[in-house]
Amino acid sequence: MLGLILKRLTVAALVVVVVSVIAFSLVYLSGDPASAIAGEGASQADVEAIRVQYGFDRPLYEQYLGWAYNALHGDFGRSYFLRTPVADVIAGHFPITIILGLCSIAFALLLSIPMGVLAALRPNTPIDRLALAIAVAGQAVPSFLFGLGLIYVFGVKLGWLPFSGTATWVHYILPSIALGYYATPVIMRLTRSGMLDALQSDHVRTARAYGLAPWRVIIKHALRHAMLPVLAVSAVQLGFMLGGSIIIETVFSMHGLGYLAWISIQRSDLQVIQAILLIIAVIYALLTLLADLLNIFLDPRLRKQ
Repeated sequence: MLGLILKRLTVAALVVVVVSVIAFSLVYLSGDPASAIAGEGASQADVEAIRVQYGFDRPLYEQYLGWAYNALHGDFGRSYFLRTPVADVIAGHFPITIILGLCSIAFALLLSIPMGVLAALRPNTPIDRLALAIAVAGQAVPSFLFGLGLIYVFGVKLGWLPFSGTATWVHYILPSIALGYYATPVIMRLTRSGMLDALQSDHVRTARAYGLAPWRVIIKHALRHAMLPVLAVSAVQLGFMLGGSIIIETVFSMHGLGYLAWISIQRSDLQVIQAILLIIAVIYALLTLLADLLNIFLDPRLRKQ
């Protein structure tokens, strides 16, 4: 088991290193960074002074190692556009994205797990087909279109919920539904298949033979077994939500990391884009590692292997 854990740690570390190299390369893929910072009309002397000031005159490997070392210590440099530390800029937007991601995965679990259980208890019935239809709709409808529909119905027509900003917890309801609904299909289908397998297992049949209450057999024995892969997939889905929240944050005017990435691309603020890419990659790698570790510790078959 220790070897498997070390293997997963190595893969996660390699993913972070590769993404960090890609993020660092963005500075040069867009052209000469010194000229971009100096702006149009700058003299050659000004460009050279900026090149020396930001260390662009050093070899690339030295620049990367210096940038990576500083990033490990929470120093991502200074924003070219805002002229403030990138870490301070990130800190002002990061909590919004984290709250949105956690609320979205919570909504996805609260919706998909009961649907998956009901579909497994009534296979090939209208309930099962309805649950599958809801899941298919979650994959077919783009998240931004679904978000606009929520805004029109619950924000404009009915006026029940706010649809712009992050002033209170109520402002997170509609964007969390729009973002979390996208993760519902995979979790629902996984819950359904896990429940179908669990209901046919020997330990569930034994529990029924002992005369245990049906709800106790379903929750304590069947659902507990079916939740093992769901927990792992949910961790990965949370990483997808954090990385793909840019559209939802833009639709609902939420100034999180996704919105910050969007405006930073428009401003060509490469230092901020580098930091966002690296942070999202680290979070995704950690969540994927957490999912693998959950599978290892919760599934006895993996521990035996």
